[in-house]
Amino acid sequence: MSPEFFRVFFALVCRILFAEWPHFGLICIDVDGMLAERSNRDRPSDIATRYRYILKSVSLNKTSVAEFQSQAESQAKPLLRTPLSDLIKASGARMVPFAGWEMPVQFIGLSQEHEAVRTGVGLFDISHMGKFFLSGQGILEALSGLVPTDLSELRPGQAQYTVLLNPEGGIIDDLIVYLQGGPGQAIAPERVALIVNAATQDKDKTWLLSHFPEGITLDDRSETHVLVAVQGPQAVVTLQTLVPGADLAGVGRFGHLETEILGREAFLARTGYTGEDGFEVMIPKETGEALWQALVAAGAVPCGLGARDTLRLEAAMSLYGNDIDDQTTPLEAGLGWLVHLDRKGDFVGRSVLEAQQAGGVERRLVAIEMEGRNIARHGYAVVDGAGVAIGEVTSGTWSPTLQKAIALAYVPTELAKVGTAIVVEIRNKPQVGRVVKKPFYRSNG
Repeated sequence: MSPEFFRVFFALVCRILFAEWPHFGLICIDVDGMLAERSNRDRPSDIATRYRYILKSVSLNKTSVAEFQSQAESQAKPLLRTPLSDLIKASGARMVPFAGWEMPVQFIGLSQEHEAVRTGVGLFDISHMGKFFLSGQGILEALSGLVPTDLSELRPGQAQYTVLLNPEGGIIDDLIVYLQGGPGQAIAPERVALIVNAATQDKDKTWLLSHFPEGITLDDRSETHVLVAVQGPQAVVTLQTLVPGADLAGVGRFGHLETEILGREAFLARTGYTGEDGFEVMIPKETGEALWQALVAAGAVPCGLGARDTLRLEAAMSLYGNDIDDQTTPLEAGLGWLVHLDRKGDFVGRSVLEAQQAGGVERRLVAIEMEGRNIARHGYAVVDGAGVAIGEVTSGTWSPTLQKAIALAYVPTELAKVGTAIVVEIRNKPQVGRVVKKPFYRSNG
């Protein structure tokens, strides 16, 4: 029989097994990738269609299977690799395609990695993310016209999470703005760093440059620098051993600084995507492997995309492409705290947000806890009493910390109140959940 047949058959088996063991899908995707490498011809379109359908319901822990599969099916385009890929693969990490990159999905096991971040310190390679450094005059003013958030109160050493909007109020990307120097400094130009998502960095760069006035330069360090996340209750203490020239404990949440690590210039920010304390560290790629090895030697546990997803979902942090995209506005996505209509002037998409704020939104992104072990996965329908789809699950997993099935979903506004019963169609059966307050998990640190 053909390799295509075995791949479809294997995906069907995965679907059945994954219904009982949520993390089994990570292995399925990896084995599927090996099977794909053995096939020297493209799958017929009908098999590919059935294969995508089978995998669509297998929700992985960093992103939807649809996203993993779209990358796996783009075999004509070689996957990008971070400067740490060789070292990470040599350590035995399981690698998967993600946003055009070959990335580690797990090292020793998702549950162990998740636990390491919640109780100790975990280490993530996030070098695939976009890293833009802006310099010139009027940077914050230019950025203010592209985001709904008031940036005027930012001071050097501070950062702000926000979203880039299109004219329809949809989210082009979510990002963090780090003010390094200025405004108001008479001699030095303003300096701003932006960290953007891997899958959107090209369109983000094009969008920014098309809206920036002359005099603002963009230095793209996405390929020249390594970015790692050191996360967990012991993150600061662990990282401090490598940074003798700065007091990391004195850096506030969303604070950042420039210092030296291992004799090289480094950018450190007290930010993350796990719901725990920690730092994200950027350093020239030539020193990346030495940094990774030093952090592991200091006690940090290497972690993959699988744990990164369960951690961020417990913290109810949105994943671009799943929970937010260019068809969702921040008011619909529960990001109204980023919208400062009364504190700033015009910006792209303002009129849409004004109309939504005045008239209300028709749907909202809510947090749901499912009853029992019924996991509502990405793409599953939220249904009414008649079984008609009225919403959609955007992210869902089994929470290792809470030992509950949790999910994010868009539902009609009238169903968004905490305590409201929600019905999700899971394997053609209605299963009950309940809207709960975000986040699912909040760190005590």
